[in-house]
Amino acid sequence: MKHMKKRAFMLLAMMLTAALILTACGGGSNGGGNQQPAAEKPADGGGTEPAEGSTSSDLQPYKLKLLYEGPQQPDEAKVEEALNKLLTAKINATIDIMQIDWGAWDEKMNLMIASREPVDVMFTAQWNGYAKNVAKGAYTEIGDLLKKHGQGILGSLDPAFLEGAKINGKNYGVPTNKELASVGGIVYRKDIADELGLDMNAVKTPEDLEAIYKVVKEKKPGMIPLYARDGLFNSHFFAEYDFLGDSTIPGAILKNTDDTTVKMVEEYDIYKRYLKVARNFYVKGYINSDAATTQLSSGDAYKAGNVFSTVEPLKPGKAEEIANATGLQGKLAQITMTGKTVSTSETAGAMLAISSTSKDPERAMMLINLLHTDKEIVNLLNFGIEGVHYTRSGEIITPTAQSASYAPGVAWELGNQFLNYIWNSEAPDKWDQFREFNKNAKSSPGLGFVFDSESVKAEVGALANVIKQYQRALETGSVDYEKVLPQYINALKDAGVDKVVAEKQKQFDAFLAAKK
Repeated sequence: MKHMKKRAFMLLAMMLTAALILTACGGGSNGGGNQQPAAEKPADGGGTEPAEGSTSSDLQPYKLKLLYEGPQQPDEAKVEEALNKLLTAKINATIDIMQIDWGAWDEKMNLMIASREPVDVMFTAQWNGYAKNVAKGAYTEIGDLLKKHGQGILGSLDPAFLEGAKINGKNYGVPTNKELASVGGIVYRKDIADELGLDMNAVKTPEDLEAIYKVVKEKKPGMIPLYARDGLFNSHFFAEYDFLGDSTIPGAILKNTDDTTVKMVEEYDIYKRYLKVARNFYVKGYINSDAATTQLSSGDAYKAGNVFSTVEPLKPGKAEEIANATGLQGKLAQITMTGKTVSTSETAGAMLAISSTSKDPERAMMLINLLHTDKEIVNLLNFGIEGVHYTRSGEIITPTAQSASYAPGVAWELGNQFLNYIWNSEAPDKWDQFREFNKNAKSSPGLGFVFDSESVKAEVGALANVIKQYQRALETGSVDYEKVLPQYINALKDAGVDKVVAEKQKQFDAFLAAKK
């Protein structure tokens, strides 16, 4: 058994490494910048048929409920109607798009899971409670469903994604086909920076932003220099924490080092450093005063026109993606402020799971398969109706007067990004830039490992309540960290954090030993 585990761990590490190399070394263009990544096979819709030897007409009509994180759209009903025509022909299904805005997502999604509300396909991620929800039985195990109705996924998605998303050797979600590497930084209003003569090239660290924000506050008193709603610089992607799976479960290593000691992030010097920066910015009025309580997403905040910058996980073209979703085309830019890393959480950073409350899991898998293989369907869901919400020339799309009526801005959550059209304000070689982005990423020591929280799920539940009480206020600078941090740590310990960290270390040590 030990040798079998060792081979499995080595295989996953090799697959993840190979994925980085292959996506970095992809070949020439196939027009308009919409290349398939070198590590994936062409998406041809394979496996979308309902079952071998049958057609959509053999299936009973079924309405699929798709739940994901993002703002509701005025033209949602129009897009649903267009999708229904395609889905009825392919899998005899219609769709009910259920969007929950960013600020309300955690609470509403958890209530839906607890109440067993019927849903078919729902967004999940390692950073958004994936492992905890698996332990709760919220998602359906999809191994057999992938084989039967997900052949298009298996043929187009690099195996490293599915391997990295496994818990105890089983898959409960289908990862988005996207970038593998991770960096953190800020997105900012370039037009405002240019107007004020700000030297954004001088910004290398969070501390460097103080001089920038001072000028913004003085010259643009109605503008929020840094809009915050949660972790800010202590977000896992910025501080480079590897939570070894679900980032809502305490215990992490630093993925930009080779240290394999699992600690509470609150014990790291970088955590305290970033608390100090956040508190300084908050006290000086650089951060919105309601940072600890607001449910307004950064995207909606940008739409209001009074936000200068936000902390973001970055990738090529991230600023342009936000700009297109917020009506700020040509006005946003980005600054990378961390190293480039890759961990298992990147392979499962955005997934679609089949709810265990689904009345037709097979049809749900058919839908996910289509989102990974059917160009017309995935672009319709992501960008709306051609000729209404955008016009198209080849792979390049241009906004219309109706674009704002359907602009979810969450293409990274849904299916195969490499099938997506490219906005005219984005680089036409966007997908080539994704491959280049994956080059030379520092691999976390925890690459390939996912923590199983089943043995400590009572403690994880108790810790979630403590985290909800303290974390957001601390990390947005809304409270005095010198007074509140000791209280937070004591509350975490009372709730069993030491037991959780010890169990995570035990499992991680076994993983490392098996690799040798």
